[in-house]
Amino acid sequence: MELAQYFPVWDQLTPEQQKTLSGAASRQSVKKGTILHNGGADCTGLLLVRSGQLRAYILSEEGREITLYRLFEMDICLFSASCMMHSIQFDITIEAERDTDFWLIPTDVYKQMMTTSAPLANYTNEIMASRFSEVMWLMEQIMWKSFDQRLAAFLLEEAGLEGSNQLKMTHEIIGNHLGSAREVVTRMLRYFQNEGMVKLSRGTVEILNPEKLSHLAQI
Repeated sequence: MELAQYFPVWDQLTPEQQKTLSGAASRQSVKKGTILHNGGADCTGLLLVRSGQLRAYILSEEGREITLYRLFEMDICLFSASCMMHSIQFDITIEAERDTDFWLIPTDVYKQMMTTSAPLANYTNEIMASRFSEVMWLMEQIMWKSFDQRLAAFLLEEAGLEGSNQLKMTHEIIGNHLGSAREVVTRMLRYFQNEGMVKLSRGTVEILNPEKLSHLAQI
C-alpha cells in the first residue's frame, strides 16, 4: 500500500488500523492556485503529498502574506487538520503552488487513530515539532536578518526549486512570500540589478551572479 510510505511506524499499526487508514484515504488532485485549507475554521484533513508543491502561509489583518514553509512530494501537511490540535491558535492557509496530487485522510479518522496507536501519535508529534522548528527558523530570519539578505536567500532557494536562474515571479508574489510590500521588493531588486546580481524584466527575475547573492545571504 502506497500509504505506508508516508508513515515509518506503519508496521507498528495493527492490520485493522492499517485497513482503517487505507480505507479512509482518498486520492485527489488540484490545480495550481487552489486553496486547500483556509484558516482554523477549516478542517480539511491530513494531506499526504504525492506530487506537486504546497505553500503554507499566514495572512495579516492588513492582508499581507508571509510564507511559513513549503511541502513537496512525500511530505505530510498536518496543519490542514489543525482542528484536532486545540493548542493551535493561529490561522494557516494552504495553497497549491503547482498542480498537486495528494492523499486526503479525514480529520476524525486520523484523530481516532491517534488515540488508539501510541506510535502514530508519537510520529504525529514529531511532524508537528518539525513544522514548528521551521516556523521558529523563519521568525529568527525576520528578526535578525536584513531584508536584502532574506531576499537574496529566497531568490537562490527559488532557483534551486525551479532548476533555473530565470524566475518567472512578480514582485508582488515575492513580497507575499517574504511578508513585505511590493514596493520594498522592487526597490531592493533594482539595487540588486544595479550591483549586477540580477536582471529584471516584466514578470521575471534572472539571477546573473549567484555567488554574489550567496555571499550577501551569508549562505
